[in-house]
Amino acid sequence: MSAESTPEPGIPGDDNGTTGPDSGRGRRKPRARRRGLMIAAWTAAGVVVLGGTGLGYVYFKLNGNLKSVDIDQALGTDRPTKADNGSENILVLGSDTRSGSNKKLGGGTDDGSARSDTAMIIHVYQGHRKASVVSLPRDTLIDRPACTDPKGVTHDAARDVMFNSAYSTGGAACAVKTVESMSGVRMDHYLEVDFAGFQKLVDQLGGVRITTTKDIDDPDSHLRLKAGAHTLDGEQALGLVRTRHGVGDGSDLGRIQLQQAFVKALLDQVEHVGLLGNPKKLLDLADTATKAVTTDSALGSVNSLMSFADGLKGIGASDMTMVTLPVRYDPADPNRVLVEQSKARLVWNALKTDTAIPKAATTGTATGEAAGVVTAS
Repeated sequence: MSAESTPEPGIPGDDNGTTGPDSGRGRRKPRARRRGLMIAAWTAAGVVVLGGTGLGYVYFKLNGNLKSVDIDQALGTDRPTKADNGSENILVLGSDTRSGSNKKLGGGTDDGSARSDTAMIIHVYQGHRKASVVSLPRDTLIDRPACTDPKGVTHDAARDVMFNSAYSTGGAACAVKTVESMSGVRMDHYLEVDFAGFQKLVDQLGGVRITTTKDIDDPDSHLRLKAGAHTLDGEQALGLVRTRHGVGDGSDLGRIQLQQAFVKALLDQVEHVGLLGNPKKLLDLADTATKAVTTDSALGSVNSLMSFADGLKGIGASDMTMVTLPVRYDPADPNRVLVEQSKARLVWNALKTDTAIPKAATTGTATGEAAGVVTAS
């Protein structure tokens, strides 16, 4: 699917919509993964192909790579009701920790903290044939609930803080709790991907083909591309999904449009790579993927990931609708955005009822003005 515009919803997988006007044109912005589904799929495929040859150690190797967080235990029972119709909601975060092997990739100072650089809710519809993805801008001002961090320290609730502060305050469980608090929608699973793993996955895949309609030159993400066709290596792909300056209005919303376009290009390419015919490549991808992700405990084993991926294998790029949480620029601070509550309720209600997100949900909201800059080659 082309990424010439952030797709309007209406029917999951329908590509014919257009975005509404951007109320914040020209305003300056600050500095600065369906990805998770592909990781699960690569992991499962590697185990299935290689495990069947009698290489039992493969299972233990991949199983040992996985890291998980017990979200259910951390949050208890005071949560939205789980849907009973077979639909699922997965919170996917891209972590921009500045420590370890991610320091060089992320840039900035290693302050020992981590932030959610990218956040998406993936809603898989009943029957697991279509999905909707709702991107959550990191600059959105929200009310964060009280959270207990991984060290057992409780943090009081906070008003009007940036969305990505939930993760840096209380880790994965706090991010999930914040999303559930603002949406009223139960998150069934959690997937987190780090910088280094993302870059290596793209390299092992052989790069991702895209076309840019404009030059991109962002010194903060270290990405420089002339308009035209490109095969991005891992470092360039990481730069693209982190780029916000020099594209559109320079906002996080424009960056989200680039991310959504890249995810579509990645999915389109993976569908034609023919991984099942290359067991060695499958194992390498599965090994990297399991090292790159942190999951909720329900997905914290290879068997669980295999089952999860098997239920999603029928969803391709053309079966996905991608939208951004309806927001407007904050009149008091153009570097922040505010949730358009009435429109956001349309999105949350659609996820709760397993129905298509109505077009009215994103009509007239801020967009970022980067639509069409990146398309699949």
